Amino acid sequence: MERIKLGDTLEISRIVHGHWRLASWNMSKKEIVELVERCLELGVTTFDHADIYGNYTCEGIFGEALSLKPKLRDKIELVTKCGIKLISENRPEHNIKSYDTSKDHIRNSVENSLRNFKTDYIDLLLIHRPDPFMDADEVAEVFTELKEEGKVLNFGVSNFKAHQFDLLSSRLDLPLVTNQIELSVMELENIEDGTLDYCQEKRVAPMAWSPIAGGRVFTSQDEKALRVREILEKVAKEVDARAIDQVMYAWLLKHPAKIIPIVGSGKIERIESAVEAMEIELSREHWFEILQSSMGHEVP
Repeated sequence: MERIKLGDTLEISRIVHGHWRLASWNMSKKEIVELVERCLELGVTTFDHADIYGNYTCEGIFGEALSLKPKLRDKIELVTKCGIKLISENRPEHNIKSYDTSKDHIRNSVENSLRNFKTDYIDLLLIHRPDPFMDADEVAEVFTELKEEGKVLNFGVSNFKAHQFDLLSSRLDLPLVTNQIELSVMELENIEDGTLDYCQEKRVAPMAWSPIAGGRVFTSQDEKALRVREILEKVAKEVDARAIDQVMYAWLLKHPAKIIPIVGSGKIERIESAVEAMEIELSREHWFEILQSSMGHEVP
């Protein structure tokens, strides 16, 4: 599988396996290990998490599974995120949903993640959401400390716009290596507002969450979904894709910004389908045909 270089020290698989819903997959530790091993066979070596996933449980579930085969840690890249505070019985001290990018919160989140994963380092840590109360100097300080301590090897952000990315970058002596953003044929905001252009300008390969739009295109009967689905089915026949999800992945993979889709399914056949999509070659006309189906009109 193609690998994408993020910064000078990190390479990740072009397809990433996302564990947002891991707690709902109802898998045993053995089954999770088997899924990880099958991902590795496919070339998927990068696994995406966040401290809040599964009501603060997914990191621990994954770590318990990996403890059955600790040597798997050396074969994978662990991505996790911090900065969102949810109201939860697992965090009774939280009285309101909020963002927290303070030095103490970032450090405590990292220490918790290390314990959860049963590892001594995280390959990539992301700030999960832009924090309107962020002190960029404070974030830079704790990032530098965590890097020097070897607890976090690389840093990035998630859902940041260009000005927010620039603010944090301006305080750092180390690079932000990615921006994890929502991108799909159904969700064009980060294309239309210039965020994707900015990633390409800075040579920062973005990770795409919800690359198949949470499955809306398969089931929704609204006008946009019907319109997009019709074109995806047409293109799928023309490029000999097995299903329209492969066309959705291929549409992202085609873009010169080197978008990295995150596949959030616990079903191995869904992951296999995404990997197979790497072999699908869309023409430029196909790409624009799909774009225009989502926009609902021709390009200007």
